[in-house]
Amino acid sequence: MSTEGRRTIRVGHSPDSDDAFMFYALAHEKLDTGDLHFVHQLEDIETLNRRALEGELEVSAVSIHAYSHLADRYALLASGSSMGDRYGPKLIAREPMTLDDLRERKPTIAVPGTLTTAYLTLQICLGKDVPVEVVPFDRIIPAVLEGKVDVGLIIHEGQLYYPDHDLHLVADLGEWWYGETGLPLPLGGNVVRRDLGQETVERVARLLKQSIQYALDHRQEALDYALTYARGLDPKLADRFVGMYVNEWTVDYGERGREAVRTLLKRAEELGLVPGPVDVRFVG
Repeated sequence: MSTEGRRTIRVGHSPDSDDAFMFYALAHEKLDTGDLHFVHQLEDIETLNRRALEGELEVSAVSIHAYSHLADRYALLASGSSMGDRYGPKLIAREPMTLDDLRERKPTIAVPGTLTTAYLTLQICLGKDVPVEVVPFDRIIPAVLEGKVDVGLIIHEGQLYYPDHDLHLVADLGEWWYGETGLPLPLGGNVVRRDLGQETVERVARLLKQSIQYALDHRQEALDYALTYARGLDPKLADRFVGMYVNEWTVDYGERGREAVRTLLKRAEELGLVPGPVDVRFVG
């Protein structure tokens, strides 16, 4: 379809298999988007968080942590969440250790970005002043293996294949959060810029939900596409990873998912980790 006379909506999302699966229908024009033309821009999540701070993209995947800094400019879409239900970012090390060891020894921990929900949850768990070093998410496992850092906080597909490198699990922060709250850990979501106008915001919300539902309804087709973003991960593990983060929570947060977002940001606000209070409103 010609793009002449159509409104361009730039969509930022991560170059990993779960986001690729989620946006498959939009990226391949499986949906009737009318006069809206979606252009996809792939960046790592911390880069997307930073771009959203500047309001650069009309629609973007962001960390829920970052959303606390964006709520005045962006609305949180009710579809598109990445929710860890008793699983999530993992602390890994070369040698066996525990969270109490980390609290006592205070080693520097490699994190994938200071606006990621992984980092926010780490601060809630270990304290505001936990020593960290920002390392690109795909370099954290190598950094631990090479001894550049003692501990790494891993996200994305690394959560599944770190045992292949004989690394030890210190803690799964999604499991830790569930133990604290009884709730899933809301890691990421999709936001839409408010200045598009209410009508366009609502259309974008509907189309994103349709894209996610299309992928779930045409799983193998969407998964074949998503595997091209799996960074060499075994197809069975990639399938498992997509299932972990594209599910019923992704179609819609639901009441429990909404409670999880509000609880995380409220806890972070009480600890002085985010500006607050955050007015969490869902669109769609």
